[in-house]
Amino acid sequence: MAERFLVVRLGSMGDVVHTLPAAHALRESFPRARIDWVVESRWRALLKGNPDLNHVILFDRSSWKGIRATIAELRRAHYTCAIDFQGLYKSALLMFFSRSQQRVGFSRSHARESGAAMFYSLPIIPKQGHVVEQNMSLAYAVGAKFTSAVFPLKVPLEANARVEQVLEGRGLKDYYVLNPGGGWAGKCWPAEQYGHLHRRLMQKYRWRGVVNYGPGERKLAEAVRLVAGEPEPVLVSLEIPELMALLKRAKFVVSGDTGPLHLAAALTTPVVGLYGPTDPARNGPYTITDVVVRNAGDEETTYKRTDKPARSMLSITLDQVVSAIERRLGIA
Repeated sequence: MAERFLVVRLGSMGDVVHTLPAAHALRESFPRARIDWVVESRWRALLKGNPDLNHVILFDRSSWKGIRATIAELRRAHYTCAIDFQGLYKSALLMFFSRSQQRVGFSRSHARESGAAMFYSLPIIPKQGHVVEQNMSLAYAVGAKFTSAVFPLKVPLEANARVEQVLEGRGLKDYYVLNPGGGWAGKCWPAEQYGHLHRRLMQKYRWRGVVNYGPGERKLAEAVRLVAGEPEPVLVSLEIPELMALLKRAKFVVSGDTGPLHLAAALTTPVVGLYGPTDPARNGPYTITDVVVRNAGDEETTYKRTDKPARSMLSITLDQVVSAIERRLGIA
């Protein structure tokens, strides 16, 4: 009987991206297996067309009816192995209720919520290093063979066409992307600095940028535009398929530690990551060619959500970022 794997990674953008190589490792090692992935509906576009998956199950947690329907679908599949890459109570419970024969996840010392580990039949202490490698440790624990990290992201043709239409309407063909948001303020470079960066790059290279912003980040984007100079950057807020198209076509991307940065890196777009409280060795762009700027100093590495930029983010200078862009593009 072929293996039947359930991948549990409900969100968010960067976390789903960082789990893709583990699912690919399972497919490479178990070509005849059924591999399904349960994910929250807002992230489904990241998995559309993924050749490593047989089926994507959408987790509707907006109502008890939706939760029960998801659990019922999981139980019908009779999985031989479920792997929780999230390490939260909600993901562990969902896996537990699937009644999978084997339930794998991170040990108490490494799960995001330590108590989630009580629901695993096989808790794993992951390999130290990048999140991608930690996720791969779970795949290896169930028999996957070592393989290089592959991110099978598919940019829909129609999304490319829509983005091209938007940009051409603004007079843009060649562009780069600035992403001032970041989940929480502690890991964000000030929006005004992104504006000054746009002004500098326009003066030095005649490069014009696009400012990407997510839900609730419009004010950040406006703050960038306020000081960016003329011609001003184009501000866009896109659904995931169009965001993928935008990032894939960009000359480069400058961003803090957040989903669009990891999505851009996975799409092989040149990236400059701005890091402070979070550790780029664990959460940086997963490429050897991309460049990270970090002035951590004596500041503690932390993932605690704060409401103002960390000192290490405020210490990053405009000259440092321009230099990093030039190094990444090979024009230093």
